[in-house]
Amino acid sequence: MKTFDHAELYKLDGDVPLLRSIPYGVQHILAMFVANLAPIFIVAAAAGLDDGMTGSLVQSAMLIAGIGTLIQLFPVWRLGSGLPIVMGISFTFVTVLCGVAATYGYNAAIGAIMVGGIIEGVLGLFAKYWRRIISPIVAAVVVTSIGFSLLNVGATSFGGGAGAPDFGSPTNIALGSIALVSCLAFQILAKGKTKQLSVLFGLVVGYVAALVMGVVDLSGFSEAEPLALPQFMPFTPEFEPSAIIAVTLIFLVSATETIGDTSAISMVGLARDVREKELSGSIACDGFVSSLSACFGCLPITSFSQNVGLVAMTKVVNRRAIATGAAIMIAAGFLPIIGVVFSSLPEAVLGGCTIMMFGNIIVSGFQMIARAGFTQRNILIAALSLSIGIGFTQVSDIFVLLPEMLQNVFADNCVAVVFLVAVVANLMLPKTISIDGAELAGEAEQQRIDAATDQAAPAAEGVASDADGGRV
Repeated sequence: MKTFDHAELYKLDGDVPLLRSIPYGVQHILAMFVANLAPIFIVAAAAGLDDGMTGSLVQSAMLIAGIGTLIQLFPVWRLGSGLPIVMGISFTFVTVLCGVAATYGYNAAIGAIMVGGIIEGVLGLFAKYWRRIISPIVAAVVVTSIGFSLLNVGATSFGGGAGAPDFGSPTNIALGSIALVSCLAFQILAKGKTKQLSVLFGLVVGYVAALVMGVVDLSGFSEAEPLALPQFMPFTPEFEPSAIIAVTLIFLVSATETIGDTSAISMVGLARDVREKELSGSIACDGFVSSLSACFGCLPITSFSQNVGLVAMTKVVNRRAIATGAAIMIAAGFLPIIGVVFSSLPEAVLGGCTIMMFGNIIVSGFQMIARAGFTQRNILIAALSLSIGIGFTQVSDIFVLLPEMLQNVFADNCVAVVFLVAVVANLMLPKTISIDGAELAGEAEQQRIDAATDQAAPAAEGVASDADGGRV
């Protein structure tokens, strides 16, 4: 019998047996499942859709997430990155789509998603012509802002979920704590490569604890049908110009998040910079699969940052392993009972396991900033974009002078503001920054700072230097 080499999990195309792959795929599903479905419930409520139609859209969300993930893992033509990216329904569009659905109707929202997705897809195909404005420092601060933007998502889940009547109750805090401590304990005590299943272990322990405490909603199991087909074109699209403009602007924001996620997954998973073909394919997949999603009456799809955090934690990048999760998602689109099992997972349990993952994204962003270099110019771009992006969106009334459409784009989306400020700063700031009258360019500045540090340090024999010239 062939012995399984765990090192294959750290290779994109490693030879991992199917049964060995499933736990890693399931772990990715559990990390994003609730977040994949939550936008559907929010927008469906704003649009006044009934429970039957909402249930149908939930099925479609699972199907589309699986299809999008498979295309990212195994590109079709120029669509897909070939990287271990997990796709799901995007929270980024919730605010604007709630407004569009309430004002123009859900049919107009579907039409806007179709058009906006095509526009983003085309932009992705031609990314090489505009991608240069996304310098390493811009991508780094976008990744960092994504991590910060997700912290309140993890904390909200930890408390029981947004709008939960028992939010912050002792039960929810206990469940979140049990899941978090289980993750940490498994990570510390487990031997060898099994440490990579710490999130899955935490979710399972938390779910069992929730069952014992009687807080798992089991009503969905009795109502679930054994088999149901997702509906194709359940809504007739309407093309309202104002709705299309508003949604397309958010697609541009989504593209920046995809750039950040794709850059991060390449850096933390493969220890290299993202390639142009991968970035182009990732954005194109985002756009065109979002248009396909609209054909099933569903919301736009994008890369999921929480799964980037999972890769950062486990370092498992094997496409076959993650593809098992995508296959299960597709099956869930036809088998409602699978969706019921996953959706019955209490949010507090999910929050306990994901809060640490989101922190990993922030740390990954810091690592990318360090990789870009602590030149005076990069420090200025990072400080300016993060302070304005995160600071201003915490006081959303500061955007009151903007038109309502732009308020919807920027007021509650720190990633969009960080990206805009970083890009503008990157384009406008001189390539050289003056410090005490000396003109210093990026690499030369870093070398001067390193040299000054070396001269100031006491001379000593045997002091080693690492590959980057820093002290060991």
